[in-house]
Amino acid sequence: MKQDGVQGETCVLWTRTPHPAWVVSPRVCGHPQPGFLLSLLSLHRVKTDRGPAAAPGDALGMASAAPQPSSQTAEETPGFVDAFLHEFPAPLSPESPLPWRVPGTVFSQEEVEGELADLVMGFLGSRSAPPPLAACLAHEAVSQLLQTDLSELRKLPEQEDEDEEEEKAPVTLLDAAGLARSLFTWLWEACSRWQKQVPMAARAPQRQWLVSVHAIRNARRRMEDRHVCLPAFNLLFGLSDPVDHAYFAVFDGHGGVDAARYASVHVQANAARHPELPSNPAGALRAAFGRTDEMFLRKAKREQLQSGTTGVCALITGKTLHVAWLGDSQVVLVQQGQVVKLMEPHRPERQDEKDRIEALGGFVSHMDCWRVNGTLAVSRAIGDIFQKPYVSGEADVASRELVGTEDYLLLACDGFFDVVPHQDVAGLVQGHLLRQQGSAEHVAEELVAEARERGSHDNITVMVVFLRDPQVLLEGGAQGVGLSEPETSSPPRS
Repeated sequence: MKQDGVQGETCVLWTRTPHPAWVVSPRVCGHPQPGFLLSLLSLHRVKTDRGPAAAPGDALGMASAAPQPSSQTAEETPGFVDAFLHEFPAPLSPESPLPWRVPGTVFSQEEVEGELADLVMGFLGSRSAPPPLAACLAHEAVSQLLQTDLSELRKLPEQEDEDEEEEKAPVTLLDAAGLARSLFTWLWEACSRWQKQVPMAARAPQRQWLVSVHAIRNARRRMEDRHVCLPAFNLLFGLSDPVDHAYFAVFDGHGGVDAARYASVHVQANAARHPELPSNPAGALRAAFGRTDEMFLRKAKREQLQSGTTGVCALITGKTLHVAWLGDSQVVLVQQGQVVKLMEPHRPERQDEKDRIEALGGFVSHMDCWRVNGTLAVSRAIGDIFQKPYVSGEADVASRELVGTEDYLLLACDGFFDVVPHQDVAGLVQGHLLRQQGSAEHVAEELVAEARERGSHDNITVMVVFLRDPQVLLEGGAQGVGLSEPETSSPPRS
């Protein structure tokens, strides 16, 4: 990602009938990359069978069957795998450098699936792999690796302080570089097999997407935001669920980028593996945030990390929208030109949050803004190990049926919403569409510029997920822009 104050990352993703097409940056599962356009291709959801929960020995559980590219994706496959195998004619030798940068020296056993899926998706994106094909190959490589014996990659954890409580269960740490090298071997073998014979096709997806994303460091020293665009959710995690899932998220880190990067990798992986995902997606999202927080706290303890992150995500399953959030990153829905609040951000000045914090023995004070224990300006977040339990890792969730009149979702961090009120969103987007004759390619970039113009000095990330064709919105004209009441599945606390 460009790290100056003006330029940032832009990615655009869209689909069109009869065949969905993508234009997307390689930043799919947590890797911020310079934005550029990839080739157009069809995105097809595929059906796979789940494998056993865990393989014998030290193997980890993941769906064992390879996702199968659809017919049009299959047409794109030979060109990519030929190019891949031309660049890498053989698996890496033990002396060869890894073609990717591994985030850390060890992964705990519970982190392996998410970290490796993120690693290979970022690598394939950097090679301009068609995103559906990238998801298929990533799932194939990771699932094959997780069914092997990983005992040779075990690393001993560092000695804990004697006065600290003993862990309830021993932590299994695995050598990250060794995992990454094995992962590349499995990826190479998958490409080699698919060069000879591409798997059979499966059905096309049921949804069409247009997503515009822009992110800038702005006046801050570091870029601590991360975002995720993952319409190929089912493909990446090998889900056999007949309902398509599309996942979008924004994470706003503080005190470093570690927590935000971690959340951008593991929330979706934890949601995908939650047993209630098919029957209770909102509950699965809530649990995924909580599990990610627990996992990061264990990592923070091992590696002496102090960062935290707020976050908001949207999971669209068929005709239902589910959102989950921690802290003050927010999502709004615009429906027929009307701004619909879906949530209330977690801030220390909320009376229910203040009461919760004080009941735990903490306090809320005003030091240029309301803060938990005089430090953090958010009352819920992943991480922040030294502020637990006052800064809670329990997400709130909301669900809403989609009836076909919804215009778009907007997800953003506080660098945007601190200076742009909800009621301004619809007018700003409509104005952009009018000026650009219905083109939404740069709408997120213009919204970020508007926030900067209004005085935001923070990192800014804006993601606009269109639920209807922008041309339809343009033809309908700007309808009365207003603000509806929140609709959440989490009742207000007293």
